[in-house]
Formats: sequence, C-alpha cells, structure tokens
Amino acid sequence: MEFFRIKKDIPFMKHALVFNVISAITFVAAVFFLWKNNLNYSIEFTGGTAMEVVYKKPADNEAIRNAIAALGIDDAVIQQFGTAENVLIRLPAKAGKDSTIAQTVFAGLCKAESGVVEQVASEKGDKGLVCHDAAKNEPVALQSVELVGKQVGEELAGDGLKALAAVVAGVMLYLAFRFEWKFAVAAIIANLHDVVIILGFFAFFRWEFSLSVLAGVLAVLGYSVNESVVIFDRIRENFRKARKASVTESINGAITGTISRTIITHGCTQMMVLSMLLFGGQTIHNFAIALTIGICFGIYSSVFVAAAVAMWLGVKREDLIKPIKEKDTTGGAVV
Repeated sequence: MEFFRIKKDIPFMKHALVFNVISAITFVAAVFFLWKNNLNYSIEFTGGTAMEVVYKKPADNEAIRNAIAALGIDDAVIQQFGTAENVLIRLPAKAGKDSTIAQTVFAGLCKAESGVVEQVASEKGDKGLVCHDAAKNEPVALQSVELVGKQVGEELAGDGLKALAAVVAGVMLYLAFRFEWKFAVAAIIANLHDVVIILGFFAFFRWEFSLSVLAGVLAVLGYSVNESVVIFDRIRENFRKARKASVTESINGAITGTISRTIITHGCTQMMVLSMLLFGGQTIHNFAIALTIGICFGIYSSVFVAAAVAMWLGVKREDLIKPIKEKDTTGGAVV
C-alpha cells in the first residue's frame, strides 16, 4: 500500500556524513547526561513503598504532596490512575521506617482531610486503618500497600539489563542470518543510538525510569529493527533488479521507495502513542514518552544511521546477491 509515490530518488546518502555527525553529537550528549545525572529510578528498582488511596472526591495532587512534605518526605511521587479519585503514592526507601511509613503517610493524608485514623479489624481478622471525619464519613481510604525491597529492585534492574542484552544479541544474529554481518552491525548501532538517546532524555529531564519505561525501550528496539529490515530488504531488491546501479544509488532508491510506507506506519502508530501520552493518565505517561521519543528517532536512525553505517562498512552487491552460474556445453558450471 502506498500513500504516494516519489518518481525520482532522493539523494539521502549525499548528506549521510552530516546526519551522522548530528547523530554522534546527540549520542554523546545523551551519554554525558546519563553520566552526570544518572537515571531517576522508580521504587521498583531502588526499593520503597507503593500505596494506593481513594478519595470521595477528585483528588488534589498538590494538597496531597504538601501533606506528605509536612511529614518530612519531599521525594514522594503522586500519580492519579483509573479515575480522578484514585491516587498511587510511591515513597522512597527509608532506613528502618519502611514498615510504618505507609501508616504515617495515611495518617497525614487523613489529617489533611480533617479526619482521624482508627484501626479496625476486618471480617478475616486482619487489622486495617480507616479514616473518619466528624460526620463518620471516610474522606480517604487506604486500598493497598506494597513494599519493594532493595534486593528485589536490584534483581529487577539486573533482569532488565539481561533482557536488553538478549534483544540486542537476538537482533544481531537474526540480521546476520537474513542479510549480512555489515547490516547486522549497522542495525545494532542504530538501535543502541535510539536506546541511549531515550535514556539521555530521561536523565536530562529527571523523568522517572520504571519497569513500564523499560518495556517501552524494548518495544522501541523491535520497532526500530522492523524499519531497518524493511529498508535493508529493499536495498537487496534493488541490488537484484538494478545491477548497473551503484551502492549509493541502490540505498537512495530503497529509502525513497519506503517513504510512503514509513509515513503510513509510523504516522498511525504515533497517533496512538500520542493519545496515550495526552489522555492515558500518569500511570502510562512515561511509557508513552519513551515510545514517542523512540519512534521519532527510530525513523531517523533507520534512514540516516543504519543505512549510512552499512554504506560506510562497505556493503556491496556481492554480499547479498549470489553470482549467477551458467552451465557450459560439457555439463560443467561457469560463473
């Protein structure tokens, strides 16, 4: 399916060096911010407490933040999810206080609503906290509390790195098998370019890096590889069809011929991602940010990084197209 067709090939590779320099500068800047600021890991990686509270009316995030800050906790993360009344509060690990910090915070939130915390027993015999105001209403209720230990967080971080390494290795083996090692190296460089730039954005703006963001990074890897494979496949097709064309001309023709497909595919995907970013709420906000950045740079890297690097590595027609063998009159084979 084509949205439009460009009859004359665009000389992308003519400006490949300029675009690669821009990519290198962006990549170095991302690495610098990662080194200087590091990532703002969520409690899933650092350990801490996650508690869910429900208000009778739409929650005021700023009031909640002020109530928690009054308790001496300045780095809590407050997110609304599901409805305007549901709030997820992430509290960092506090030495010796993890078991009681949720009770302390809930008491502070209850006090901010002019209520008093009482400990009551449930039907199962478990004891829970309930907030009552003067009229015996419950202005805020504690739905759940989850403790994440530091050891669990370190294990999750390690598993995340292993998953990233496994994806990179798998992609490289797949491309080396389907095309040629030069394309595999080019695709991996382009993919790592996308991943590092996403992480650089998160380090620069100090956005929270959670498991959902890691999932977004892995999704971008697959998405970027898909675009690179489409271009590489078209390059191979051009090598086969236009045997007199140069390598540069074949690459330019491949990129030009996939522009319509790129606009349709990435445009539709980006609309869905932007919908999640604008209307999905805080729970998936950072996940949508990671996808938005990754899709934009994924298009760029597939054209101006992957294809250009393959060209710099010296890819040629013989790497992908086997010479045609013709039989002679004696029954032998002549190349």
